[in-house]
Amino acid sequence: MKAIKYISQRIYTTWCVTWFVLPFVVTYPLQAVLMRRVQWYRQLHGINRFWSSSSLRMFLTPLQVEWRFKFDPKKVYVFTPNHSSYLDIPVMLHAIPGFLNFVGKADLCKVPLWGKVYEKLYISVDRKSTISSAKSYIKSAKSLEAGRSLAIFPEGTIPKTAGEQLMAFKDGPFKLAIEKQVPVVPVTMPYNQHFLPDLDGKLKVRWHPLKIVMHEPIETKGLTLEDLPQLKEQVFNIIQTEITQHTKAHVNRYSNHPQDSALSKAGV
Repeated sequence: MKAIKYISQRIYTTWCVTWFVLPFVVTYPLQAVLMRRVQWYRQLHGINRFWSSSSLRMFLTPLQVEWRFKFDPKKVYVFTPNHSSYLDIPVMLHAIPGFLNFVGKADLCKVPLWGKVYEKLYISVDRKSTISSAKSYIKSAKSLEAGRSLAIFPEGTIPKTAGEQLMAFKDGPFKLAIEKQVPVVPVTMPYNQHFLPDLDGKLKVRWHPLKIVMHEPIETKGLTLEDLPQLKEQVFNIIQTEITQHTKAHVNRYSNHPQDSALSKAGV
């Protein structure tokens, strides 16, 4: 029985990897063309959204996108999601409409082929470098000024306690939101770490329902940098409370079936 479960899990992992890579490979020639001109970057982002959405559908797992406010495509937001998995960016690309910008670690630019796309289209930062951090902050500010919403992981990295306890938040996203007077949207992704955990380079995919929650925006109009600690704490508490609630739900639902086959769940 253990052998069957192991084989089914490996088959499911191969299935997911195939359907993650395939849409990118098929669309890459067009992406390579669109990378050549800045005025085509919006269309390039649209292809990335298509890639993410099609892959997530082929993973054969339900994905619930919950908006707790009416999204205004004419407004600019700073989205502040928890960071629990390398699946976070694809889920956000799928869920959030418009020409969204990301701030991610510089290592993403080293990914074969897609790294070039990320380098052109989004913002990379080496948090160990003061110069890199300063440059990414300036680019982020310009993105908001240009009317392009921003997604920044306030934890800065995937914590060892992903999906349970948040790491301390960095000031950057909240400083940007206050300086540019744009609303902050807390975002909770409670299950990504169950589907694709961060295992120090080891690839392991497990079927699990996915969910993303867009909490009500927190307005920053009239706030100053003196309000930054309070704003940061407010966002932290909103996301941590949501994670705690979903952690309890996960334990109640799945604790009695820890070894369920990914394929039996997916119905493959």
